[in-house]
Amino acid sequence: MRHFLSGIALAAVIATGAVAPALAQNLFAPAVYVNQSVVTGYEVDQRMRFMQVIGAPEAGIEAAREALIDDRLRIQAAAEIGIEITPEGLQEGMEEFAARAGLDAAGFIAQLERAGVEDGVFRDFIEAGTVWREVVRARLLPRTQISDAEVDQELQRAIETPIIDRVLLSELIIPAPPGQEAQALQLAERIAGSRPNEAQFAEAARAYSATPSAEAGGRLELLALDNLPPSLRPIIASLQPGQVSPPLPVEGAVVLFFLRDVQGTLRPGAREQVLDYLTLRLASVQDAAALAATVRGCDDLYLQAGPEAAAQVQRQTAGQGAIPQGIAARLASLDADEAGVVPAGAGADLVMLCSRQPALAAQAEVPVTALPEDGVEAAVPQQPEAGGVPTREAVRNELFNRKINTAAEGLLADLRADAIIRRP
Repeated sequence: MRHFLSGIALAAVIATGAVAPALAQNLFAPAVYVNQSVVTGYEVDQRMRFMQVIGAPEAGIEAAREALIDDRLRIQAAAEIGIEITPEGLQEGMEEFAARAGLDAAGFIAQLERAGVEDGVFRDFIEAGTVWREVVRARLLPRTQISDAEVDQELQRAIETPIIDRVLLSELIIPAPPGQEAQALQLAERIAGSRPNEAQFAEAARAYSATPSAEAGGRLELLALDNLPPSLRPIIASLQPGQVSPPLPVEGAVVLFFLRDVQGTLRPGAREQVLDYLTLRLASVQDAAALAATVRGCDDLYLQAGPEAAAQVQRQTAGQGAIPQGIAARLASLDADEAGVVPAGAGADLVMLCSRQPALAAQAEVPVTALPEDGVEAAVPQQPEAGGVPTREAVRNELFNRKINTAAEGLLADLRADAIIRRP
């Protein structure tokens, strides 16, 4: 369900009632066998109609057949471990899905029936998705874990990724006069489904687009993302350069966009770092160098230094600008749990880096052994309201969803590999 259009676009598709013609004959003959289950040609036709109504990116006969095979496997996997959907669960799932089009379940079913889709198709679709979530929860959830290191890496990636605020688009606007909406939508689906490159999209724009930009292959000048309609921004923001948007039905037309390139700016403070580090003043450079050569980590320093010297170890967490220049310069070349030496008059400072993280990712409670008087809290800058970054919990949830979805796709692939799937 993750490939469907936004609620606004979905509602527009439903409003047109645009679906492909039904398969001509022999609809109730078996179309494919999935283990002991049969999928009929009628079911394939109905699923194809349903997929076209909801704006699925691929909604032909073959895509409908493959979707039904997957649903049979999902339901069979649920039955094997005793998972069944309750009437309340089915109704809740139907209401949730219908709400994406701004409707309740009854209204959504009425729209489907006007487009020639039986209500049982919608119910079966929701049932397969609901029981599959329970299968995934039972079989994959206990094995899916997200480490703190994964969160740190993803958070740093998010901070260092520019915020997209300008886009280079090409447009293709296919006229859809009254009575010709279905043909326009089918043409748009064929173009988008072919996954055109920039040159191919430009050729299609010259051939089919009804706007002045068609002469330039649909190419538009650099646009600020904020200048686009609010309903369109998330659709464009979800694309990668070189991708085509799903067909977007609007009044009198169907629109496609091709994302040529993006431009962005770094968040304020994205390059700033907060360092957790140790220092220990020793009598000479030689003493500091000898200890640096033996110590294996920040916690190990207290042991290697001995009880008397360990009491003199200073652990601090500070932004780069607040660290003395000589120490900051030495820390710049160190990895975590690596030590160096900074001469200090007649003696020397042993300097050890415990961790470094983007300042924007630093939390108010830093997990280090520093005491409150070490100034940990003061070292962490406040996140700016604009251009802020997601919380660690939000990042963890996103990583979990990504990992569980990948695992679910793998599980479904395994079910396919083990199944007996044949066509008459």
